[in-house]
Amino acid sequence: MCSLETEETHLASMALARSTDITIGKVSLFDISWQDVLIPMFADFLSIKDLFNFRCCSQTAKRIVDAVFERRKNINLAGINSRNIELAFAVLGKRCKRIESLNLARCHWLADDLLLPVLAANKRLRVVNLNECGKNTPIALQPIINECKELRILKLSTCQWLPKKSKDVLSMYHSNLVEFDISYCFIIGERSLINIFSKLNNLKILSLECTPSVTDEVLLQIANNCHGLEYINLVGCTAISDYGIHAIASNCNQLLSLFVRRCPRVTEHSLAPLRKRLYIDREIEVFSYLNVFYPTDFLVY
Repeated sequence: MCSLETEETHLASMALARSTDITIGKVSLFDISWQDVLIPMFADFLSIKDLFNFRCCSQTAKRIVDAVFERRKNINLAGINSRNIELAFAVLGKRCKRIESLNLARCHWLADDLLLPVLAANKRLRVVNLNECGKNTPIALQPIINECKELRILKLSTCQWLPKKSKDVLSMYHSNLVEFDISYCFIIGERSLINIFSKLNNLKILSLECTPSVTDEVLLQIANNCHGLEYINLVGCTAISDYGIHAIASNCNQLLSLFVRRCPRVTEHSLAPLRKRLYIDREIEVFSYLNVFYPTDFLVY
């Protein structure tokens, strides 16, 4: 009995005793599991700017941020032209390997030597936005055409560096595009546009704003091949007329929005029947629709 009481006392003393042999250190942020907690629950939600600020804190922080970049799927630097942005983008080019959406619209510093490594290392790109990037050359488009087989959205507005041949090849390799923007591309010819839209059968969103070569023949090709079209921007396309609009309306039954401001040859004769069916950005032109008769039209002077 005494031995049992002695043993219980000994166990109780062990349970209540404070250990003097174990030294407990201070716990820091970096002791949290990186892959399970720190990156998915914290770092993934930081902006690019915040990540670079965090990256400057220490070597450990740098390793964490580099790990974040390696799994990053969305890079959005649209309109950012701040100082040293080229250096930051070079870091992204070395670290990012899983980008699916790349938005570099209005990045006036962007040149081929910065863009090409990113395109070459990320072949699963689905969205590429290069709107108003004027410093690139046709070389920048080659990785997009040859490697990015999953591309679905391509925006090249105001990119005057696109060669005619690359546009034709683009349509051959990327017939699954659902959104395409070549607004303000003055060098594209009518024949090139007809060839392009003979292949892009899955388009849903199309912007051709202020592209001079857009004619009724181009709209007829779009109408014949892009039956799933939902949004089309034809603002400033002065060569189109009611004939092309009627072709689009007759064949694209899923059309939801039509933008035709500053198209002087497009009148209410083609727009009026569509107004109850879809959104049109231009107000009703009453006098054009009524086609008022003036007796003086028949007078000979």
